[in-house]
Amino acid sequence: MRSNAIKSGPDRAPARAMLRATGLDDEAIAKPLVAIVHTWSNVSPCNLNLRELAAAASEGVRAAGGTPIEFNTIAVTDGIAMGTSGMRASLVSREVITDSIELAVDGHCLDAMVVLCGCDKTIPAAAMALARLNIPGVALYGGSIAHGRLDGRSITVQDVFEAVGAHGAGNLPAKKLCDVEKHACPGAGACGGQFTANTMAMVLTSLGLSPLGLNDIPATDPSKRDAAFRCGQLAMECFNAGRVPREVLTPAAFRNAARVVAATAGSTNAVLHLLAIAREADVPLTLEDFEDASRRTPVIADLKPGGRYTAVELSAAGGLALVAREMRAAGLLDDAPTVTGQGLYAELDANPPAATNQDVVRPVSAPLKPRGGYSILYGNVAPEGCVLKLAGHGRTRHEGPARVFESEEHAFAAVQAGAIKAGDVVVIRNEGPAGGPGMREMLAVTAALVGRGLGNDVALITDGRFSGATHGFMVGHIAPEAARGGPIALLREGDRLVIDAELRTLSTDAPLEERRAQWRAPEPKVTRGALAKYARLVGSAAEGAVTSA
Repeated sequence: MRSNAIKSGPDRAPARAMLRATGLDDEAIAKPLVAIVHTWSNVSPCNLNLRELAAAASEGVRAAGGTPIEFNTIAVTDGIAMGTSGMRASLVSREVITDSIELAVDGHCLDAMVVLCGCDKTIPAAAMALARLNIPGVALYGGSIAHGRLDGRSITVQDVFEAVGAHGAGNLPAKKLCDVEKHACPGAGACGGQFTANTMAMVLTSLGLSPLGLNDIPATDPSKRDAAFRCGQLAMECFNAGRVPREVLTPAAFRNAARVVAATAGSTNAVLHLLAIAREADVPLTLEDFEDASRRTPVIADLKPGGRYTAVELSAAGGLALVAREMRAAGLLDDAPTVTGQGLYAELDANPPAATNQDVVRPVSAPLKPRGGYSILYGNVAPEGCVLKLAGHGRTRHEGPARVFESEEHAFAAVQAGAIKAGDVVVIRNEGPAGGPGMREMLAVTAALVGRGLGNDVALITDGRFSGATHGFMVGHIAPEAARGGPIALLREGDRLVIDAELRTLSTDAPLEERRAQWRAPEPKVTRGALAKYARLVGSAAEGAVTSA
């Protein structure tokens, strides 16, 4: 046991004395010590149930012969921080959470771990920490929030953001905006569409780090506690078998994850996070792997933001297993090991059959869209690459004049003032990993465009990124970013921009290189603290925007 380093022999009497003070006796100290790491916070619904799940996971560890040791990390809630300076902390928090899990678990030489996570950055951080530490462990997603109901239809927080745009355009009364606000989020759980949290929960399962079916269970479902208990047991099973995360984090697992994201028109943030997880797992993965996954994989799940259904409705229909069965039948899913010790195919075979009358997931032979929900573009505006979100519209090309903004706030103000017209290409720069710093999501802007009825008539490009709730013709993750001299920094108002998904290009005929001699790097927005440190250390979005060496 790793934990023998802190608890065995006469020299460790001081450490044992401190463990005894927490209530542990000789028997408990002698057992494997298992970290129960969670991101509980009461600032939002996303992580609200994780303390309860931590208690259940601890019970599972004890039942299987281990001693649970509980830790809490931070969480930054995108839905609250969105559109503010606080959003700069979001992506940075992924690195801080990963680092804090590493430090807590390694600092106490613990033997195994259960990571309970609930929102956009806590989920990839859980996977990154498991890959980095590579000790027996399992991850569990706290679950999706139930969808709200208003006027006979399901609504999510996406509807609130879009209602803000409609209200700003004078198309929605203040009372109606208030009604949407009050009905969208009925309780615990992460945002209910196939936004970043639910996308990354599917990624955890596709990578083999979570048992099939457990992440699908909604946050308020009573069986979620049973899932946490099972994960506590499973962590001990992994410990006893010597099964570690990098054994399941294979190239096949990453291919499966990228294809599942494509098949469900999931969040483009999955590209950024999978690159980061692969780096921790020492698995080669590039932007081109995502293009291959998206081109080969049709969209078969009718999920918000571009579709009709929420994660809770998908769970009722059969969950990820329903998607995976269709993909497997079409040769789009590889068998791969999982945290349970069984292969993915065996897990699917053991999973209960799906509802027969559901219409959330289509067969691959009759998809919603012929290709996945994103495409990787290059060109003289993005020589290192960028990500085009295709879900929610049928367009593959947009050409128009650049409307250039140096920050998200300036772009949002222009949208709300009615200054953006059909055909425009909104350019938001200096919002990249280093320039932001923190690579903010542009949901406030994109939702305002949709709310004003411009979602199908304009395009937006940025060196920042998008919420999973974003839909429309949107290009993010442009690399190199503006703050580091990327070509997006050289664009000017009125330059003609062409976004072409078929040619996979983001280009302009403006004389960018002639302008380079006049360009000067902007002054850092933040000069001290965690954000300044991140800005100095962070790499390109094309490589996952990671800070690890």
